[in-house]
Amino acid sequence: MFSPLPKDVSARVRELGPERVERIHLPEHGLLAYVVLDSTVLGPAAGGVRTKAYETELAVAEDACRLARAMTYKCALGGLDAGGGKVVVRASPALGRPAAFAALGRAIDALDGDLRTAGYYGTTDADLAAMASRYVHTDTAHLTGAVARGVVRCAEAIADVKGRPGLSGLTAAVQGVGDIGAAVARALVEAGAGVRVADVDAERAEQVAEEIGAEVVAPEDVLYEDVDLLSPCAIGDVIGPDVGARLRAWAIVGGANNITTGRDVDVLLQRRGVTFVPDLLSSAGAVIEGIGRTVMGMGKDERLVLIDTLRHTARLVLEDAERTGEPPIVHALRRADARIANAR
Repeated sequence: MFSPLPKDVSARVRELGPERVERIHLPEHGLLAYVVLDSTVLGPAAGGVRTKAYETELAVAEDACRLARAMTYKCALGGLDAGGGKVVVRASPALGRPAAFAALGRAIDALDGDLRTAGYYGTTDADLAAMASRYVHTDTAHLTGAVARGVVRCAEAIADVKGRPGLSGLTAAVQGVGDIGAAVARALVEAGAGVRVADVDAERAEQVAEEIGAEVVAPEDVLYEDVDLLSPCAIGDVIGPDVGARLRAWAIVGGANNITTGRDVDVLLQRRGVTFVPDLLSSAGAVIEGIGRTVMGMGKDERLVLIDTLRHTARLVLEDAERTGEPPIVHALRRADARIANAR
């Protein structure tokens, strides 16, 4: 089921330090995937299945490790009895999706519950159905709604620390209106914000805008819109040094993972006075919904309370950042590390 790691990947994995990394290589199905369990200190690892083209196998493994580590922190900050995990599948023309994802489901079953997973970037509902594992969460509609609720709660935390009465009257630009971005845009409109949306699929952007009463902007312009809140909800690494120096929004709160390219950008945003709720908090709604139900046995109301608590946690993190002058991510990671250390 699992195959040995190449030497260069093995060396890099040791540097990155996850608990467990498994390689799945089935050439007959065009499948190369990495399964990473970053931490199970707080409970089983949780994280979605990402399907994306990568230039090298090392890049597949590195991204899986990085995303799994982010999930460890996300679960800790979300108050979950779970750690971080991730599955990354290398997309290619050779990938025979039904058979490949069925094999991936069997591999996840072989972990015997140590990993709980769901859909993520590039993985379709059909892929999840093919996996057919009791450890795969396929109810994507509930997950996207949970992400949107968490984003809005974290946006409300921004309003709290800025002394503003909620989101009514603010403007927001949402980058990417797939399932998550559309749910976020809709939730922001319902909270009273004026919303602009953008997507590389122009027809999709027009459809969502018409449904919720939003304005469509060009995808190449959305990060630089003159709005109050910027909400990246597509792929990660969208705010690098150049974008960070040019954006006009005074706050960032999104549904995507790994929104900035690194700590240098977090420092840049802090110096510019841009309030950034780390995506470890703002996008945590999905994992709270999934793990709260399947691992912690929470009812719907309990899960909603845990998502709503993100507002309080985000407010504390932002207040710490304002007091010390350090980026919010520094304080978010300190809180997560403290919880994990206490559990050990």
